[in-house]
Amino acid sequence: MDHELLDAAIIGGGPAGLSAALVLGRARKRVAVIDEGRPRNAVTRETHGFLTRDGVSPGEFRRLAKEQLEAYPSVTFVADAVVSVAGEDGRFQVATAQGATVVSRKLLFAVGMKDRPLDIPGLADVYGKSAFVCPYCDGWELRDESLVVINRGHELMHFAPLISGWTKRFAVCANGPDELTDAQREELRRHGVPVHESPIRSIDSSDGIVRQVVLEDGTAIPCRGIFFKPELTTGSDLPRAIGCEVTEAGTVVVDGFGKTTVPGVYSAGDAASRMHQAIAAASAGSMAAAAMNNELNLEAWSRNG
Repeated sequence: MDHELLDAAIIGGGPAGLSAALVLGRARKRVAVIDEGRPRNAVTRETHGFLTRDGVSPGEFRRLAKEQLEAYPSVTFVADAVVSVAGEDGRFQVATAQGATVVSRKLLFAVGMKDRPLDIPGLADVYGKSAFVCPYCDGWELRDESLVVINRGHELMHFAPLISGWTKRFAVCANGPDELTDAQREELRRHGVPVHESPIRSIDSSDGIVRQVVLEDGTAIPCRGIFFKPELTTGSDLPRAIGCEVTEAGTVVVDGFGKTTVPGVYSAGDAASRMHQAIAAASAGSMAAAAMNNELNLEAWSRNG
């Protein structure tokens, strides 16, 4: 592989990268999927909202995907972390932590996002078990339960009406100043949503299931689940390193087909979207792969004409 020019190198083996590999493999393209095996959703027990795979664990999802990709011999997997990328459209060099080099005509970054640690005692014990970030993924399991929403300001005023579709029984912990206007506080009050500004002292739980959220002022809020606003960063600095435009939030800027601002470089999945759902990532990976394949075919047509 150190000397073979592949059609595409896919950095990241989550739903976006695996979906792209399937499309490219079926298009008879030589592809390497490079993944270190540390997905963000590894903390969760189940993946939801993915038709035919609703409730499957993230690990089982990847196992099934790789099993199906074995039917396409032009797709290979490299269990490694990428440390650098260089080159330009037509010949990119991807170096890994274990000293391998993958050379490819095109690049796809499916590197996802990573959570920045939140300074909330006890949150790590319940994250992925009874504390979640996306109600589309995990709201059904907590329907009609008493919840705590850890959020504030503008994001809270978007999230509160959203979560009310699953339960009306929730309290807000801003974990500091709520950053709300008087009108927004009144809106929440009208809907029976209490807002607490006292910092969170601890999240008490048993076997990953939250029992109560305790605030510094002594308030204890019993609950069966938590939804919180995560602090995210791009899963890798490599897109920025090779020149891709990145937003302030860390999302890689792409067009409707996953093309970045660097020729020959694509991105898909959570790294290039704020819609952090497995099925959306898989769809984006498929779209990006189709665009890559079209580009590769047009280039081959021109070379051989």
